[in-house]
Amino acid sequence: MDYNLHTHTYRCSHATGTEREYIEAALSAGIKIMGFSDHIPFIFPDGEEYFYRIPYNQAEEYIDTINRLKEEYKDKIEIHVGFEVEYYPEHFDEMVESSQRWGAEYLILGQHSVGKHPNIHWSTMKTSNEELLKEYVQCIVLGIKSRVFTYVAHPDIMNFIGDEKLYDEEMRKICKESKECGVPLEINFLGIRDMRNYPCEKFWKIAGEENSPVVFGLDAHNVSGAKDLNSLKTAEEICKRYNLNLLKMPKLVNLERK
Repeated sequence: MDYNLHTHTYRCSHATGTEREYIEAALSAGIKIMGFSDHIPFIFPDGEEYFYRIPYNQAEEYIDTINRLKEEYKDKIEIHVGFEVEYYPEHFDEMVESSQRWGAEYLILGQHSVGKHPNIHWSTMKTSNEELLKEYVQCIVLGIKSRVFTYVAHPDIMNFIGDEKLYDEEMRKICKESKECGVPLEINFLGIRDMRNYPCEKFWKIAGEENSPVVFGLDAHNVSGAKDLNSLKTAEEICKRYNLNLLKMPKLVNLERK
């Protein structure tokens, strides 16, 4: 594994370490292509900013910092800067336009919640609510169809504990759309090292059956996460178990700056 496009910074309030430390860690692990994709800043109409995003007033500083380091390290590692973004239908266009205006190079889709602000459901919370599952899948499918995302981060994050048949039917929609549009699905290393509800075996079984393109992402929130190749063996075992269509690396979907 010589790439990682899923890296956060301290600005999101739940990550630690400096960007330079992350880059040095990536270099020590043999990473040749590195992407910073912190949670996109966004202010909802009622004025609230969620705690886990970059503060809106730090967006330009984030982009500028990474761009300076990109130039400094250009002879050692290829660096890109972007955002991890949810697909909120009523706010999506604004989020993409803001990303372009700030100068983001790429986006990854990470659907951490569903529902309309302020009444949201966090995707990692256990639920048997079938409508929440369907809404999650619809958001991912529409996000893939938008063709602005380089890949889908932790597509199996939805912690659904209800009807297994419905889970299969709905998640298969994501996997089919992934293949149709050529947008890869990420096996997430943070889920592996923190033993979260993902990677989810039943999801990756479906992805294998549908021959969806698959990539890896470190999802680094600290320096050790930026060089976490210990999780690589587990990710490779999942690929082998379900005959997954693992790509050498994702193709960066560039955003045109406005």
